[in-house]
Amino acid sequence: MTLSDFITKLDDIAWGSVVLCLLVGVGLILSISTKFLQFRKFGYAMRNTIGKVFKKQTAGKGEVTPLQALTTALAATVGTGNIAGVTGAIVIGGPGAVFWMWISALVGMCTKFAEVTLAVHYRERNDKGDWVGGPMYYIKNGLGKGFGWLSVLFCIFGSLAAFGIGNATQVQSIGGSIGKAIDALGGNVGASTIHALGSDFTLCNLIVGIIVAIIVALVLFGGIKRIGSVTEKIVPVMAVVYIVSALIVILANISHIGKVFGMIFQGAFNAEAALGGAFGITISTSITKGIARGCFSNEAGLGSAPMAHAATSETNPVKQGFFGIFEVFMDTIVICTLTALTVLCCYCSSGVALEWGKGGGAEIVSTALASVMGGTGSVILALCLSLFALSTVLSWSLYGTRCFEYLFGTKASIGYKIVFILFAIVGATMSLNDAWNLADALNGFMAIPNLIAVLTLSPVIIKLVREYFSQNRLKD
Repeated sequence: MTLSDFITKLDDIAWGSVVLCLLVGVGLILSISTKFLQFRKFGYAMRNTIGKVFKKQTAGKGEVTPLQALTTALAATVGTGNIAGVTGAIVIGGPGAVFWMWISALVGMCTKFAEVTLAVHYRERNDKGDWVGGPMYYIKNGLGKGFGWLSVLFCIFGSLAAFGIGNATQVQSIGGSIGKAIDALGGNVGASTIHALGSDFTLCNLIVGIIVAIIVALVLFGGIKRIGSVTEKIVPVMAVVYIVSALIVILANISHIGKVFGMIFQGAFNAEAALGGAFGITISTSITKGIARGCFSNEAGLGSAPMAHAATSETNPVKQGFFGIFEVFMDTIVICTLTALTVLCCYCSSGVALEWGKGGGAEIVSTALASVMGGTGSVILALCLSLFALSTVLSWSLYGTRCFEYLFGTKASIGYKIVFILFAIVGATMSLNDAWNLADALNGFMAIPNLIAVLTLSPVIIKLVREYFSQNRLKD
């Protein structure tokens, strides 16, 4: 068995029926227990999160503002999963994968609300005076010492997963999109030399890996406050630019929008019928890829984002928890959906060709944007994807460090940071398929201890929600 075969097998195990049932099942149980808080209080959540984004916020030593906590978490969730991940899910699982992505997000909003709430409730200060929290801390402080092994498992998987979801896949996507952009501009500026560079996948990615490693080193050693300061500037810009670009392409192909939604809903239960032919895509593949890529993108259930939210200056756990609802909504319901509609609209208009059942990534979205915007579309995607991926690397460098720090102490985390920085160069030259499968597998494994903890602590979440609305004299 080759390494590639082993990684594929590992991915299949990680995203088998157990993890899928846990992800959807825990989300449903939490939704029912909170009387579907994510829907009942959706308007309230939006008003008290994005609605107060321009309100002046301050943070003390070792903490960040609620907005910076949100943008740090969003920086990790809004990444290549929203572009390359969504495209891959559609091509391999058919258009119906988008429907299952939506389902994972709708229940995932409540899951992430619960995770963030618990993270703030059970957080503590480390020896540097920084607020630290996340699954390992609400397992330790909420479930007790008898469950210490569960927090150790989470940290092992989390510190390793950071090299996949938060490093290799991100750097590769930056390299691929920049190479595509260089090729698109090759006919205008120094055609032969630039085109050769853009076509040399390994060389382009290697250069990108070195640049990313340098940037991450400069930011990572500045701690949580520097990461928060950078992400609060990058995230809004990259989101707006990408959303506007996707809307331009969708509006240009608006006549196909009805057919696209038909393909999504029909494909959710019969992929071959939606595609008008036999492509070997089963409903099982559609569900698996949809939920897996949805979780990969919004990270609901993984336990990663709570580590960023735990550093907030906000003292009320539930109030910060509402940021988790907004986070999943923006990531999957808005940005992932725009990517899916862009690709499928262009497929229907013959703007892009899709090889159903096979792999696909950011290059498909690049082609879709270019079909309407020309070479500018490829450049815009390269810029957006580079910012998406870079911000994800920064946030996951924090997540991996927090997990390693929990296991071996704050001083030992310096070594982890150095390895993480250097891995940006190594990961840049890995097989793209292997990188995605390895990232998927490690995500699945780290979700298991986190979901067990969240489900066990669900009575605490219900209690905190009731107290919050009672104290604020609001109807729950």
